[in-house]
Amino acid sequence: MKSKLTEQSIDLLKELISISSFSGEEDKTADLIQKFLENNEIVTKRKYHNIYTFSSQFDSDKPTLLLNSHHDTVRPTGGWSSDPFQPVIEGDKLIGLGSNDAGASLVSLMAVFQYFCNSGNLSHNLILALTAEEENSGEKGIRAILSDLGKIDLAIVGEPTGMQMAIAEKGLMVLRCRATGRSGHAARDTGENAIHKAMDDINWIRNYKFSQVSPLLGPVKMTVTMIKAGSQHNVIPDQCEFTVDIRPTDTCNNEMILEVLKQNVTSDFADPSLNLQPSCIPLDHHLVKIAKSSGMETFGSPTLSDQTYITAPSVKMGPGRSERSHTADEFVYLSEIEEGIEKYIELLEQFLKT
Repeated sequence: MKSKLTEQSIDLLKELISISSFSGEEDKTADLIQKFLENNEIVTKRKYHNIYTFSSQFDSDKPTLLLNSHHDTVRPTGGWSSDPFQPVIEGDKLIGLGSNDAGASLVSLMAVFQYFCNSGNLSHNLILALTAEEENSGEKGIRAILSDLGKIDLAIVGEPTGMQMAIAEKGLMVLRCRATGRSGHAARDTGENAIHKAMDDINWIRNYKFSQVSPLLGPVKMTVTMIKAGSQHNVIPDQCEFTVDIRPTDTCNNEMILEVLKQNVTSDFADPSLNLQPSCIPLDHHLVKIAKSSGMETFGSPTLSDQTYITAPSVKMGPGRSERSHTADEFVYLSEIEEGIEKYIELLEQFLKT
């Protein structure tokens, strides 16, 4: 059965690659996913471009395990040596947009759900959610269906991790700042240069170190990534805008960071969104113990996923490698998909039947 699931998964992934599915434009991949599941006698539900389904032996008295991955992609970068929407197989390598992030994880979790969905005597109910708008944190992605899924006790989020288990993940907060001065002639000692005021704040952001350092995720990271000021060479600018990318951890969340910034940054900024929080799972969780006992490595992930919206304990793991994501000639190895399905099943056979 596992070899058949692997073969079906690879064929499905090739079809998904051939269909454009940028965030917010995933209708056709959602159609394909829904048709594939229905053809395999799995009853599905759909909201926007999100497809989800419940195991046939669903028992409201049991806890629930969510299997989730996304089928949207970023837009292709320059530098592709082939058509990003034309799946190309070179030996063991499958090249195509979304093959690694997160197509391989998505089709592997679909195979795992097929493997378990009709099994009796499992410790948990299973929910499979194949979601949209992950790449742009859109409102019509996983957030739109969480209330429809009901209570979730544990989640596995499929992203390329080399089938190692991310047991913590950094969040994200974007700070848009504006330093205000007074305009004047550059040749005269007049005005107040907004760039200089912004530089003071940027220098503080660059050098400040939060005392809370996570054992899993390390320090909070703050990086100034955009800056804009000035209109012509001989006018002192009265405004300078800059953007800060902030990555919170499980020991220093968005609210804590924002409070420190308000006390130390003189530039104006509106309160940013606090939705993209860090996430983690207790180190003594049964799923983590099983993973470690089977030789699976655990780590803290610096990149963001839909884990941020799931309030239940969750882990992130899947076939492929994070460093291949969003790159030209994105690829996944076919053997990684086979291994991914095998390792997911081995992990869940121990977890769901103990």
